[in-house]
Amino acid sequence: MPDAGSWSDDIFEAMRKRNIDTVATVPDAGLTRILNKTDETPGMNVVTLTTEEEGVAVVTGLWLGGRRGLLAMQSSGVGNTINALGLPLAYRAPCLMLVTMRGQWGEFNSWQVPMGQATPAVLAAMGVKVFPVSEPAMAGETFAAAADLAFNGRFSAAVLIGQRVIGTKTFETGDAK
Repeated sequence: MPDAGSWSDDIFEAMRKRNIDTVATVPDAGLTRILNKTDETPGMNVVTLTTEEEGVAVVTGLWLGGRRGLLAMQSSGVGNTINALGLPLAYRAPCLMLVTMRGQWGEFNSWQVPMGQATPAVLAAMGVKVFPVSEPAMAGETFAAAADLAFNGRFSAAVLIGQRVIGTKTFETGDAK
């Protein structure tokens, strides 16, 4: 399994530099390090959601209240957000998303493939600026660029952390390799 430390730490540092104080999430194993660091940092919060579209409302509400949030989820949850993505668009509020991808490199679960493959196009169709990451070393600077674009331009933006970065899972154990 690839080392989540480096790319996760780079993204977390970019979050802190941009005053992102809340992560709304339907937790995913690929996000564990970032979620733990957020939860352990004074002044930062993790909001656990029951479904991903709630996160769109949370981060939009944070922006309207003068704060910055991040919606973190797995690509299989992106489909749940599509209708809700009209909310930040209507209020010209940024909606920054961090998406761990499935259905790509070495995927074992055929159920994950359709949404994993469609995620970039589906988000783009909703006006979201999409930033794929296929190399761990690019995660931090890509996230920083997407966050700056989102918050400065008041756009929705999604950083897609590729399956080669987070690792693949196996049928036998469900563990990433």
